[in-house]
Amino acid sequence: MAHTGKNIAQLSILIQSGHLNPRALAEETLDVIRGQDDQAIFVGLTTERAVAEAEAASKRIREGRSRGLLDGIPVAWKDLFDLEGMATTAGSKVLADATVAARDADVVSALKQAGMVSVGRTNMSEFAFSGLGINPHYGTPRNPAARDGHRLPGGSSSGAGVAVAAGLVPVAIGTDTGGSVRIPAAFNGVVGYKASRDRYSMRGVYPLAKSLDSLGPLTRTVQDAAWVDAAMRGKATADVARAPLSGLSLVVPETVFFDGIEDGVAAAFEQAVERLVRAGASVRRQAFPIFSELFDLIREKGALVTAEAFALHKVRLEGEDAARMDPRVVARTKLGANISMPDYIAILEARERMTAAFSGMVGRHELLVSPTLPHVAAKVAPLIDDDDAFFAMNAKTLRNTQIGNFFDLCGVSIPCGTGEAEMPVGLLLSGLHGTDDHVLSVAMAAEEIVRG
Repeated sequence: MAHTGKNIAQLSILIQSGHLNPRALAEETLDVIRGQDDQAIFVGLTTERAVAEAEAASKRIREGRSRGLLDGIPVAWKDLFDLEGMATTAGSKVLADATVAARDADVVSALKQAGMVSVGRTNMSEFAFSGLGINPHYGTPRNPAARDGHRLPGGSSSGAGVAVAAGLVPVAIGTDTGGSVRIPAAFNGVVGYKASRDRYSMRGVYPLAKSLDSLGPLTRTVQDAAWVDAAMRGKATADVARAPLSGLSLVVPETVFFDGIEDGVAAAFEQAVERLVRAGASVRRQAFPIFSELFDLIREKGALVTAEAFALHKVRLEGEDAARMDPRVVARTKLGANISMPDYIAILEARERMTAAFSGMVGRHELLVSPTLPHVAAKVAPLIDDDDAFFAMNAKTLRNTQIGNFFDLCGVSIPCGTGEAEMPVGLLLSGLHGTDDHVLSVAMAAEEIVRG
């Protein structure tokens, strides 16, 4: 019996009841990954570690000492998380000879303590600096939902989204600086939860822009995401309950989110909203000029992510490593040289002011409901050799989600239907910083209705 393609809940029942040995599951998972036609999903497997962790889980469960529903469940890690004894390469060839990690990242350690089995590292946009998922070094994972050729996997957590969508693992952990969990979730038709910044320890996670970096799981269901979220914070169980949809207040942001939206995406989103209303949710539509102000700020001063990425990579860009990097990552990062220190400080001050202002525009328990992205996953081929097309698509793809990072929101992207070429569409529920439990509880209750 094949066990790939199952979610955490399904696998946990089999494992805890003794019908599925965690070691057998780990070996099956590794074999299926190795046998994939698409070898760009993973950049490396942690075979010995996976077998050892799975064997330990098997022994615990056999002896009646299970650590809970995540014990023995496979997990994959974006190539930004330190795994003891391995180099963290961040999707780049220039870090291939980097010093191996002396210990696991804190969140890796937390999931190991919950009994989860690390099976490998997933591919990504180089240094996490693209929302499309194209990687010229390790290849570009193929979106498994596409039936008409190679379409974008979404980035930067490209391999994570594809690994879950293709059924290779029930959960993969990504990072999200401008949309890098929610974008691949929407493109591939899975759930992506971007936590509030600082909800988890960032120790052992390779940064992109520390003012914006956040983490989150990509899973097959919201319930799975809530379980993993709890474990990433060292909790034995999730304390998130399904929120009643009756009386729930949702706000559709009319500014920016729908600009240039594809008809199919708009239709899938509106139909999902109608279903939520029929289920008892209250939905109002509101303009948010402050979102336009964000993009005015970017045009005037530059992007916060660009400034901080340039500071991180300045020495690398001035040396021999630059020639070994994706030229598009180099070009985009070098734009940070144009952002002066006064401009950077002005951006930070504007962010603080705007975030405070925005928090007064919605109720503490109100959630934004929006299309995760304005378009479905585009075809890869037209973007490979056309820099203008690539950068235009990248900007469009990141547009909606980066609002959540700038205003430090948390959010869950849920599949809500299909658009052009029957490609997945995502609906995004977003809440103010620190309202993660509420967002997850609403998302759990809404998921069945949103999916239709």
